[in-house]
Amino acid sequence: MLYMRSIQDDRTTRAVIRDEALRLFAERGPESVTVRQIAGAAGVSAGLVVHHFGSKDGLRQEVDRHVLAVFAAMLGELTDEGGEKLLDPGAGATSLSEVFARHLPADSPLPGYLRRLLLSGSETGRVLFRRLFELSRRTLDELTAAGLAAPGRDPAVRTAVLLANDLAVFLLRDHLADALGTDPLSADGMARWAPEMLSIYAGGLNATPRGEAPPTI
Repeated sequence: MLYMRSIQDDRTTRAVIRDEALRLFAERGPESVTVRQIAGAAGVSAGLVVHHFGSKDGLRQEVDRHVLAVFAAMLGELTDEGGEKLLDPGAGATSLSEVFARHLPADSPLPGYLRRLLLSGSETGRVLFRRLFELSRRTLDELTAAGLAAPGRDPAVRTAVLLANDLAVFLLRDHLADALGTDPLSADGMARWAPEMLSIYAGGLNATPRGEAPPTI
């Protein structure tokens, strides 16, 4: 847990240090956070941080591995039940944003860390984006095989367009919240975002949102 202070064993100690490092890295950027600050947030000594991770760089690598594992587990939800659910709001998550909103608390540092990873130019950021792209391509292939989507002239580009649109919610989260008056990654934000997104994906900009009568001319 991110704010656990009762250290019981080495495993829990590592998890507390890792989670506090993740939170601070997401808030300030890894370069701006010291081992001493991480230790203070975790309620341990700086020496204990070094004992477990060797250095701040070793701790950052552990945080990156943890984040990749968490993302991989959540991303599996987008394809486990088949592509059809992507076009049915009642069938399950329809986007990466919805998966996050469903599984993560509102104050989770993971979306912020995702933003930093994708913009950092780091190897972990490249690995994560490639994983996201591969899953998005597989989803498009499943939709195409089920007759629920067309691959387009260039399936790779179509995949990239869909993924870029989804990731924009994370990269522009604060600006979107300011413009819309609602955090797009909150439950209320997703309730507004998902129907519009699905309407556009299903029928283009001229499509009538589900549950609404077409405009009279």
